[in-house]
Amino acid sequence: MRLPTLPGKFRQIIEGHKTGWQRFIWVFWALLGPGLLATLANNDAGGVISYAVTGAQFGIGLFVPLVICLVPLSFTILEMGMRLGVVTQEGFSRVALRHYGRFWGYYHISTLAFENLLTLITEFIGMTAGLILLGLPLWLSTAICLILIVTFVLLTGYWTKERVALFVGALNVIFLVVAAMTHPSMAEIKNAFVAWNVPKANQGIMTWYVIATIGNAVAPWMIFFQGSGTIDKGVTSREMRLSRIDTAIGCIMQVIIAAGIIICGAALLGQVQDISNAGPADFIYSLNLVVGRLPAILFGIGLFNAGFLASITVSLSSSWSIAELFGWSKSLNDKISEAPRFYAIYIGSLVLAALAILIPHLPLNLIAVVAQVIGGILMTPLLIFMVLLTSNKELMGEHRTKLWGKIWGWAMVALLIGLIIATLWQTFTNLNLS
Repeated sequence: MRLPTLPGKFRQIIEGHKTGWQRFIWVFWALLGPGLLATLANNDAGGVISYAVTGAQFGIGLFVPLVICLVPLSFTILEMGMRLGVVTQEGFSRVALRHYGRFWGYYHISTLAFENLLTLITEFIGMTAGLILLGLPLWLSTAICLILIVTFVLLTGYWTKERVALFVGALNVIFLVVAAMTHPSMAEIKNAFVAWNVPKANQGIMTWYVIATIGNAVAPWMIFFQGSGTIDKGVTSREMRLSRIDTAIGCIMQVIIAAGIIICGAALLGQVQDISNAGPADFIYSLNLVVGRLPAILFGIGLFNAGFLASITVSLSSSWSIAELFGWSKSLNDKISEAPRFYAIYIGSLVLAALAILIPHLPLNLIAVVAQVIGGILMTPLLIFMVLLTSNKELMGEHRTKLWGKIWGWAMVALLIGLIIATLWQTFTNLNLS
């Protein structure tokens, strides 16, 4: 198999003359990107509000240690996606099409595109919340967000775009700052990990929040984004070990920030009525009343940043996957004139999502539920095929999944199937009770 031509800056770094630890650090800096971006962007606007409301409903006793324990789940899924892309130098949609036929190839793409569109709607809702609180009308807030995200593709080359996205992702640390500003009890946090106390209040809806917390750790677009991003970057099997480190760091940072968001929400425990139905603007307003203006402003900035990064990565996962399936030009190193259909999908999906939130009386809660259910439906066959493909000796060669990796992978499949069943059961039960 012919390896791809590596982008200029990336080639300069990996082919540099540095040796020893200097080379390791320099190459690692170059490889840092797809795994870290996929995981950090999973703390999107919808996820931020979900984590924050969870903290406001139940505190930190159960959910902070629970979210930390999700690192193995997300790492397993993303590592397989990265390894499949590195070895085959093809995106998942193309590999699935070749090995399992047109139905599964188009199934993954169509469901991914629909779920991504719903996800993008929630990102715009989160991004515009802070601007609306500043007094800007919804249409102007939406237009500003859309222009900023579309401007991203005007940057030159994959390397520049990735470094900018990494900077945006690094701003997620703002949630840890806000968490510290709420002055959480360190003794309570320590006890949460020691005792794993199950909250006594709101136990009737706690199962739903446990399901949502686990579901927030993984999303189908993450696999498509990381696999295609790794290929576009030019990573080969020689750099796979460092790509695993990139993925592991991303998984760890994602749950640490998620835990920080839960702690932010816990500051509102028992302080706000009907917090479960709070939207982004409502939560920021409540935080302002209970904790103070500065933490509320910083939380709003963090929410905008989370939606901004997720809008980029989610849109790119759709663009890469669809272009890959149809054989179109699909590199971020290409200019818009060189890959018009790739960029048309990116911009078009953003425009559709921006227009959607202007629809009066949009059922936001229903959109969130539908997006989660579709994500689960897509993730299960996706992960099944991922385990099968990465275990295929003919396809993967020496990089195939070994016995214990297969056992662990199938255990993750079983966990996700159980999660989907529990989600559907909880959803329909709530609908029947309402």
